[in-house]
Amino acid sequence: MHIAYISPYQGPQLLAKRPSVVNLSLACNMKTEVVSERLRRQGHSVEIVSPGQAQRELTLPYYRGFAEPTRGGNGIPVFYPSCVPVRFVTGWWSALRTLALFKARHRVQPFDLVIIYNLKLSQLLCARHARRLGLPVVLEYEDDEFVDVDGSSMNGLQLRGHQRRARRTLDAIDASFAVSPHLLSQVPEGVPTLLLRGVLGDDYVDAALDATDGRRNWVAFSGTHSSSKGLKQLITAWKELNEPGWELHITGHGALTSTIQQMAAGVSTITFRGMLERGQTARFLAQCKIGMNPHDLSQTPGNVFATKIVEYLAAGTHVISTRMGRLEPEIEEGITYIEDNAPETILKSLRGVISQGVHRRLARSAAMDLYGPSAVSEKLQTLLQQAVARKQKICLS
Repeated sequence: MHIAYISPYQGPQLLAKRPSVVNLSLACNMKTEVVSERLRRQGHSVEIVSPGQAQRELTLPYYRGFAEPTRGGNGIPVFYPSCVPVRFVTGWWSALRTLALFKARHRVQPFDLVIIYNLKLSQLLCARHARRLGLPVVLEYEDDEFVDVDGSSMNGLQLRGHQRRARRTLDAIDASFAVSPHLLSQVPEGVPTLLLRGVLGDDYVDAALDATDGRRNWVAFSGTHSSSKGLKQLITAWKELNEPGWELHITGHGALTSTIQQMAAGVSTITFRGMLERGQTARFLAQCKIGMNPHDLSQTPGNVFATKIVEYLAAGTHVISTRMGRLEPEIEEGITYIEDNAPETILKSLRGVISQGVHRRLARSAAMDLYGPSAVSEKLQTLLQQAVARKQKICLS
């Protein structure tokens, strides 16, 4: 099948050409790349159509549309529309231009199926047009569209209008894969679903990641530096830790990068490693003993899930994390939960995990069995077949 993947992917050229630090999403980039590659391994062709939105600016900038491949020697093609990142303009501009680009790519080579990444406006418009074309629509559901990031209800006339559009799209999808049972519970009964908390690429199929000897006394944070990730609290706790020989290594980038770098200034046991590609991330985590996810608590557990938990586990690290919904018992074997992400809570957990040797409790095999490349390929292929069969049945009825 020829598949359109409508995702807010941000490739290296986009990040270089358009200011995107505020709306940076490293998890989305990784997931979009891995899912696209797994689909291509199954014999499908994939085109990514991304809104390519930039953060808002005070001037009146205009960014032309362009295309680039995803990372790697044989990348997936990514197409971006033009962008005008100005308040009250950027949302609808981006959505309408993304829709026009989707239509244009369909005219070049007709699509057989459409995957939309979450329920933002660009994805909703493309999904509606796909239904008019009679194409199966599969929802990749990563973040709850009906509550805020902290799990609280959202109000406002504009938001209610958007949520009505999102609900209509949810009611008409042909299949969905999501990171939590909570998100899958929003999908109508009878629609094929798949719980997929993470997607691991070939970088994690490496026997070296099974080794526990030779790892360094490193604690890792990997991901986007945003306010909900508990990074400021982590650094505050680390300054009080005082565990000889242990170091905190932080990868990634985001809106908080300069703030947390200033907080860590002069602390010799904190290292910032910058942006790493997927393969580099796996090799880096293979040197660590503990992975940190001190995410803000949610009033609606399961409305979001940090994919880096799966990456940490698959790399052979023990995880310290706030709860993000109930996980599989075999996965939770490799996790130490913290009840909140206050600095004193993080500090107490780190001291206990290090001093008591809890970091030796791992769940790499379980993570690979559930979310490794082979498992992801097989599960996605089955889900797409179910989506096509459902669409054909609806069309015939």
